[in-house]
Amino acid sequence: MFDQDRDIFNILLDSISEGVVVVDEHQKIVEVNKAGEIMFGYDEGELSNQPLNILIPKNYHANHGAHFKGFVKEHKQRSMGHGRDIYGAKKDGSIFPIEASLNPFNFHGHNFIMTLVIDITERKKLEQEKNHLAKIFLESLNEIYVFDAKTLKFINVNQGAEKNIGYSVEELKSMTPLDIKPNYTETRFRKEIETLNNGSVEKIEFEAVHQRKCGSTYPVSIHLQRSKLGNRDVYVAIILDITEQKSYTERLEKTVALRTDELKTALAAEKELNDLKTKFLSMVSHEFKTPLSGILTSTMLLSKYKLTEQQDKREKHIMTITDKVQYLNVILNDFLSVEKLEKGKINYKFSNFKISKVLNEVIYNANMILKDGQHINYPENIDDLSLFQDEKIVELALSNLIYNAIKYSSENTIIDIEISQNNDTTVFKITDNGIGIPQKDQKNIFGRYFRAENALLMQGTGIGLNIVKDHLENLNGNITFTSIEHKGSTFIIELPNKAQL
Repeated sequence: MFDQDRDIFNILLDSISEGVVVVDEHQKIVEVNKAGEIMFGYDEGELSNQPLNILIPKNYHANHGAHFKGFVKEHKQRSMGHGRDIYGAKKDGSIFPIEASLNPFNFHGHNFIMTLVIDITERKKLEQEKNHLAKIFLESLNEIYVFDAKTLKFINVNQGAEKNIGYSVEELKSMTPLDIKPNYTETRFRKEIETLNNGSVEKIEFEAVHQRKCGSTYPVSIHLQRSKLGNRDVYVAIILDITEQKSYTERLEKTVALRTDELKTALAAEKELNDLKTKFLSMVSHEFKTPLSGILTSTMLLSKYKLTEQQDKREKHIMTITDKVQYLNVILNDFLSVEKLEKGKINYKFSNFKISKVLNEVIYNANMILKDGQHINYPENIDDLSLFQDEKIVELALSNLIYNAIKYSSENTIIDIEISQNNDTTVFKITDNGIGIPQKDQKNIFGRYFRAENALLMQGTGIGLNIVKDHLENLNGNITFTSIEHKGSTFIIELPNKAQL
C-alpha cells in the first residue's frame, strides 16, 4: 500500500501514543502501529491482512458489518459508539473498554479508515469507583452535607438529608447549617469548627440538635472534616440520627436509677433486718435472764425457810417462781406462734360462742395483774352478742390489748372496754390512759420485735401486737389504733361475725 513512503509512514505512526489501526474498505487491516499491537497483545506485523473482526469481541460481530458499511458510505470523521460503551478484543480473548475515533481518507484512489484507539480500562475503573462513591453518597441513610467553608452555604446534600430533614435539594442549597441548628449562632458554630481551620485536627465530632422543615427536632452526632472541591474549600458533614441511642441511654439511666433505688431499699431492709436481729437477741437475753434470775434467787431463798412459821415466806417465793415460769411460758408460746404464722401452719378452729364468755375469762385473768387503783370498765349489753370465730384467737387478741393497757398505764387509772355489733361485724375498743405511743414510733408499732422508745425499759418482747395483727388479718379482720403520748391509746379490733370456712 505505502511501499514508497513506508518508512516515513511507520515513523509517523509509531510516534503516536494511541493505538492506530488502518483498514481498507473491505475491513482488512493494512497497518497497525506499535502502540496498537501492544494494546491488543500481538507481535509486530502479526495483524497485517487480518480481518478487522479479530479486534472486535464476537458478540459485536453481527452488527459491526452494517455499521462499517454505513460509515464508509457516509465518509465523515466521527467517534465510534455514539455514547455507547465499546470494547476491543485482545489476542488472548480478553476484552477491554476502548475509545475510538474514525478518520476516513483516500489514497491513490482507494478508501481507507484510520482508527485511533485508546485503552480506557483505568479511566473506566476510576469512573466506576467515582460512580460507586457517588451512589454511596446519594443513597446513604445518614445525612451528608457539603458546604462552603467561607459562606457556609450548602453545595450538595444526599437523599438521606432530604428524607430526614424534609427539605428538597433546591431548598437546602439556599440554606446553611445554621438554618437546621436552632441552638447555634454563626459565632458559636464557627468557634466549634475553628480547630479544623487551623489544621490542628483532621476531623471533629460533636452532638447537636437538628430541626426539620416541619419544626420537629431530633438529636444528632456530627462528624465534620475539611476538604477541597476543585479550588474551593469545603466542609463535609456526616450526620447520624441518635434518637434511638439517646432513648436507649435514657432508658438505661432510668433502669440504673430504678435498680439503684431497689438496691438501696434492699440494703435498708437488710439493715432493718439486722437491727431487728440485734434487738431480738438483746430482748431474748434480757427477757429470759430477768425471770431466770428471779427463779434462781427465790429457789435459793426457799432452802433457808425451813420452819413451819416461815410458811408465808416460802409461799411468797413459790408464787414468784410460778409467775416467772408462766411469763417464760408466754414468751415461748409467742415465739412458737410467730414460727407457725410464718410457715402457714395455723389451723383455725371455728365455733359459735358468747362474747361475754371470752371477755369474762380475759378480765378474770387480767384482774390478777392490775396495779393499785386500776379499774376495768366492763361493757354494757353484751350478753346476747355471739360470734362464729376461733374462740382462742379472739381471747388471745383481747388479752394482749387489755394486758398492754394495764402494763403501760399507771396506778389509779381506768381501762374502758366497748363492744358493738351489727349484722356483719363486731367491733372491740380498748382505751387506756397510759403512756401512749410516740408519733414517730406509731408506723412501726405492729412490726415484729418493735418496742416504742418510751417502753424500752418495760418488760416485753415486741411480738404480741404483731401476732394479733397477723391472726386477725387471716380471719379477714383488722386492728387499728389512735394514740397520744402521755395521754393514752385506743386499740380497735374489727372481726366478721361469721368466719369464712
